[in-house]
Amino acid sequence: MIKLRLKRYGKKREASYRIVAMNNLSRRDGRPLEELGFYNPRTDEVRLDVPSIVKRLQQGAQPTDTVRRILVKANVLEQVSAKPVS
Repeated sequence: MIKLRLKRYGKKREASYRIVAMNNLSRRDGRPLEELGFYNPRTDEVRLDVPSIVKRLQQGAQPTDTVRRILVKANVLEQVSAKPVS
């Protein structure tokens, strides 16, 4: 199953995260299928590739709880439910 989850990078105590699409059996910092965005919890900076995220969600990818909260704040999940699955 494909999951949308966070991939950690950065220095100790200065972590940033990339939002990535990965196989659910891959390790956290393994090779992603696709990078879909960026999240910095220290500054609350978020950059998302919305069309790619919507495409992955329509294909059946499941976001983790943290990624789901980020997508809800950015109103991305509303776009998925509004578009028909093709």
